[in-house]
Amino acid sequence: MLPGRPPSMAVQASDPNRFDLVILGGQVVDPERGTVEPGDVALAGDRIAAVGPAGTLDPAGAEVYDAAGLLVTPGLIDLHTHIYDGATGLGVPADLAGVRQGVTTVVDAGSCGSDHWPHFASSVVAPAATRVLSWLNISRHGLVHGTKELVGGAADIDVKATDRILADNPAVVRGLKIRMSRSVLGDSGLAPLRTAREIAAAHALPVMVHVGNAPPDFGDVLDLLGPGDVVTHAFHGKPGGLFGDGAEPLPQVRAALERGVRFDVGHGSASFAFDTAERALAAGIRPYTISTDLHARNMNGPVRDLCHTLSKLLALGMSLPEVIRCTTAHPAEVLGRAGELGSLRPGAAGDLSLLEDRGAPDRLTDSQGVTRPAGTRLAPVATVRAGRPMPIRKATA
Repeated sequence: MLPGRPPSMAVQASDPNRFDLVILGGQVVDPERGTVEPGDVALAGDRIAAVGPAGTLDPAGAEVYDAAGLLVTPGLIDLHTHIYDGATGLGVPADLAGVRQGVTTVVDAGSCGSDHWPHFASSVVAPAATRVLSWLNISRHGLVHGTKELVGGAADIDVKATDRILADNPAVVRGLKIRMSRSVLGDSGLAPLRTAREIAAAHALPVMVHVGNAPPDFGDVLDLLGPGDVVTHAFHGKPGGLFGDGAEPLPQVRAALERGVRFDVGHGSASFAFDTAERALAAGIRPYTISTDLHARNMNGPVRDLCHTLSKLLALGMSLPEVIRCTTAHPAEVLGRAGELGSLRPGAAGDLSLLEDRGAPDRLTDSQGVTRPAGTRLAPVATVRAGRPMPIRKATA
């Protein structure tokens, strides 16, 4: 451990006399400060208690986890998953997408709509060790009856039930999800998005919008979105998208970013292209959040897990602090939980992710089958959820 105290990392503590768990000697990634420094993290109960340079926190009387050689980050947040296991053809168990993959918070992205909310809450949210939040589908059916959930137009939306669920479940339901692509909408056009935004706005919540094959046109969708709304699958390689048919980003893209619309990766089976992401980065368009769109049909590839997805953005030149920020502080802000989730501040939720770089020669594959060499290949080693450590697998020697 390093002696002394670098001036850039002062010890912070809410109660320095009582630690229950101390993570010693890792490389602490602080997304809010944008730093990666040797350090220790202490927890008391289910909260972060202190953060300091390596060797400055006294672990006496606490459980100790030796994190030498590991990255220690705030608990990772996957903003787009499908975890309605058994009820849809896409669902995977919440903990398989979450704590077993180094992710402490998963957000189900519209698997469930108003018709099935009570069952989702009791069968998925309540029993999970992972924190489960929800983007409630604007369609009353969610994805339970398939993937054409809005072809019936207004009859597929129960406005009163959706409004009631948002009002009664603010701790879990953090916005509405709508899929705006040809195969989902039928002849419904933009009307369901207008309805979703109206309902969400009444509760000061955002919408997450899936974009894919037109119609509707990507620019028309963007024109309806406001500050805090999320465009998932923003870096897909399908016709249309960020660049339309041209070399430069659509004018609606720049305008949406200036309004505070957030662009999310949402990798999925068919929604992330290295080429699109590379062009976007070169044009100054960066992901605000990085999520997986993890489901039963992509866990074995190309998505695999959140760390695997982060490795792809690192391969495109994003920095380690930035990709961690895109999976901690930024999604926490989108969810209205800034400073509580995705943070190392004393008093924040006691959620941590312990990762290692298994940077052996490897190639990474996007949703179009294109491969790139991996410089850094992140993998989860352990999760701390609400102050409780959960080993995943042994760190490599």
